[in-house]
Amino acid sequence: MASLATHFTASLLLLPLGGRRLLSSSSLYLHNPSHYRSKPWYLLHPKWKNLDFYTLLIALPILSFSHLFLFLASPGHPPTPRFAFLQQSAVVFLFWVLLILILCSQNLDPNAGIPDTLLFVFSGIAFLIDYSMNGKGVVGLGGVVYGLLGGVTVVCAACCFYLSIRPSAFFAEFMLSLAILLKGSWVLQVGLSLYTDAFAFEGCGKISGAMTMGQVDVRCDLEEDRLRGVALMNLVFIGHAAAVLTLSFVLFGLLCRYRSMRCGEASGPLLAGIESENMLMHPIPEFEID
Repeated sequence: MASLATHFTASLLLLPLGGRRLLSSSSLYLHNPSHYRSKPWYLLHPKWKNLDFYTLLIALPILSFSHLFLFLASPGHPPTPRFAFLQQSAVVFLFWVLLILILCSQNLDPNAGIPDTLLFVFSGIAFLIDYSMNGKGVVGLGGVVYGLLGGVTVVCAACCFYLSIRPSAFFAEFMLSLAILLKGSWVLQVGLSLYTDAFAFEGCGKISGAMTMGQVDVRCDLEEDRLRGVALMNLVFIGHAAAVLTLSFVLFGLLCRYRSMRCGEASGPLLAGIESENMLMHPIPEFEID
């Protein structure tokens, strides 16, 4: 149940993050494609509109310490699932540090702040560390499911590294938003499929703490059940990807059609700040224009 709660919490954080990023970046790009530049986080002005940002600043360290507590409170002899809590704690802590760096960059003098390039590089490294730790020690059917999640994480990292070189590449920003959304939906699917009996594969059970040569797997009665489970999860993943892609294109189309009705940054001080930045020769504090 603790593993299901972990996956549910990750999904709860990632889905709004990906959706907000998709809305914000698409709105800015459609307003002025030639001057578009991606940001590690699209902060709004006034500050109260950044409620999700400050919520994450508070929630991530609590989540990280919760995983650490679960690791320390786990049984004495260390099965792989126990160390998963420690790995998840480290990954969550890294992304919390990233938010701290973004906050410092926005509130420091523009000439002394942390460049967006370095923030994107740090984000890419954090995603790669997440990839290296995700589902570690899980093999067989469980390993296939976590492998799909790892592939999405690698796409997130690649987009971050590319944006650190070319922040004006909207297609990389669009792919990053889609990958975060897909990661959020798939991590919930992983939790339901591997850590609950209600959504377990036919002929198979959920992942247990039992280990074989330091590895864990979903127990299946027959090899045919395992192969059917692999095929089913590949099909479900394609369904998740198609749903996220369709939703994103529909949203982008609506933003194109109703420019005057865009939410958040598209209709307030954000766009006014960007227009001022294009007109003035000296820099403006980023917190006002993000």
